[in-house]
Amino acid sequence: MKYSIIIPAHNEEIHLKDALSSVLRQTLQPSSVIVVNDNSDDATESIIDDFTALNPIFQKLNIISSHLHMPGSKVVNAFKNGLDQLQVEYDFIVKLDADIILPDNYFEKIANIFNNYPNVGIAGGFAYEQDETGEWKRNHPMDNDHVRGAFKSYKKACFLAMGGLRNAMGWDTVDELLAKFHGFDIHTDESLKVKHLRPIGKAYNKRAKLLQGKAMYTMRYGFLITLIASAKMAWKHRKLKSLLDNLKGFFGAKKEKAPFLVTEKEGDFIRALRWKNIKGKLLG
Repeated sequence: MKYSIIIPAHNEEIHLKDALSSVLRQTLQPSSVIVVNDNSDDATESIIDDFTALNPIFQKLNIISSHLHMPGSKVVNAFKNGLDQLQVEYDFIVKLDADIILPDNYFEKIANIFNNYPNVGIAGGFAYEQDETGEWKRNHPMDNDHVRGAFKSYKKACFLAMGGLRNAMGWDTVDELLAKFHGFDIHTDESLKVKHLRPIGKAYNKRAKLLQGKAMYTMRYGFLITLIASAKMAWKHRKLKSLLDNLKGFFGAKKEKAPFLVTEKEGDFIRALRWKNIKGKLLG
């Protein structure tokens, strides 16, 4: 299968070389790798230039945006800019972070998944992060059928059906909900162990703490599902404040009448799916 990769990169001089090297080692090579230099003021652009000189599959795109590292909008905006520059056909498209190391057979296995399971629309592995002792341990706070936004592969038909990525916090949840809305499945492969070099959210601006609740509002969760999801999140992370932040973000978005990310019909489907999952877990 043919595939292309888009990598948003903002001040990634520490990790970018390792990430791009892991792409070069793939047993199934991409047709194109567009690295979007998003307003970096470190050596990110120089590293991209080294790889564009090394192999013609690499392309550089410079864009100007805010220096604030906010989840969602900044990275999706960079991705969309890269997508606009894509000039080759693809069977699946990949959104990749600049701080990860892929196993060498990662995309060969992703291609096999898409080939062997025609109904799969989104596929990926699992993230591993180093603990204090240097051991790589799986870090996956979401359900086992969720693919982290740092390394998501989308079959072209699914990507087009859901209208691409939403430019907001929560994009890597709403994409999977919309994929299911359009009849596609999510597939995760436990053998695909991706090394995540920087813990999630470490570089985010402090203002980001309210965006999770806002995302739940804009995905039309409603208050009860938002409360349950936020309580579950707070319990997993042992942080009561995250529950309060989520609710504050939810009601703040409701008060300002923030635009929804999904239509009413999609929202009905999402709530029904969420309630089904909640009831399923309660009943064991």
